[in-house]
Amino acid sequence: MAIKAAFFDIDGTLVSFKTHQIPASTISAIEQVKEQGVKIFISTGRPVALINNIGSIRHLIDGYITFNGARTFIDEEDITLMPIPKKEVMAMIEDATLRDYAVLLCGRDRVALHNHKPIFDEIFVQGLGVNNVDTQQSITPLLDQPILQLTPFFKKEDEAKIILSMPHCVSARWHPEFTDITIKGADKGNALKQLTKHLNINLNECVAFGDGGNDRTILQTAGIGIAMGNANEDIKATADYITTSVDEDGIRNAFIHLGIINK
Repeated sequence: MAIKAAFFDIDGTLVSFKTHQIPASTISAIEQVKEQGVKIFISTGRPVALINNIGSIRHLIDGYITFNGARTFIDEEDITLMPIPKKEVMAMIEDATLRDYAVLLCGRDRVALHNHKPIFDEIFVQGLGVNNVDTQQSITPLLDQPILQLTPFFKKEDEAKIILSMPHCVSARWHPEFTDITIKGADKGNALKQLTKHLNINLNECVAFGDGGNDRTILQTAGIGIAMGNANEDIKATADYITTSVDEDGIRNAFIHLGIINK
């Protein structure tokens, strides 16, 4: 079955952790598949407000899965919008204050950081190139809008201490030092199902690329799930095909393997 839509995680898939850029080979490959009529979608854990590193291909993108699936949209039309219950948002804020860790609150269009810690700068600013968050801004105005994702900066063993107070939520960890928490059902795989239904295309006509734990469901749901060479080993085990790393022309090589573009 011909591929009609391609879905790309950002960090570690489209964008190199080393350069914070999209490799030229990836840009060229996406341009080629776009010319063949394949629709191009982003599939990321990033909130919309933090998607600041895909400018070189933004004009090619047909739609977005964001917040790990809590918000999916085409142009300004929301296909999915799944906020966390306010009571559970407040439970995490109170826990972050009590146990003294940072948590990023992510609204539909804006973000704010509660209890700023150096680890946020180390991982998000220096590691991921997220340089557009005002760490001194109050979270209070953001609480007036739906919160789609919470990103607490703590290790996996610390999750159990708060997740019991958030019974409607699920954790999607793709980094040892932080996790993304969304409402249950808001994952990339479910978002893919909703988006393909909206587009009236088959899941088997989709290819998805990823490298982290939050990509597992979309790699399993798409007709073809491709893990990057730099992916976690458990993600590679769920994929239909393992390509080379983001820094070794992984996306281009996968499209060549699939016969969608030529060498």
